[in-house]
Amino acid sequence: MVSFGALGCVGKTSLALDLIAQRQRALGSNLANVDTPGYVRRDIDFSQYLGGATASLETKLAQKMGPSPMFDYEQNVEINPAQELTEMQKNSILYTVATRRMSNIITQMKTVINVGK
Repeated sequence: MVSFGALGCVGKTSLALDLIAQRQRALGSNLANVDTPGYVRRDIDFSQYLGGATASLETKLAQKMGPSPMFDYEQNVEINPAQELTEMQKNSILYTVATRRMSNIITQMKTVINVGK
């Protein structure tokens, strides 16, 4: 059954989905501006937010991102469309995993609600 811990999973999954969406926007912007003179490539490095130490996901995201994610700006880096598309595909896979996780959490919550009737 679902415990109150599941509610924490909803928050973590929701934050991960937000981060994935922001990264997809950044990668799309890179592709759209591949021929724009002076455009600086943007990206979000998930390892900054999700990897490492002992802090919870929410704490790390709040510390690093604030209300919106901080982008890594790469000066003097030529944008490679094939690399951007590859990164978009990887990001798409992460999105699929996160949405499946959220769907499972919602299904569990519905089960608990229906059992409680």
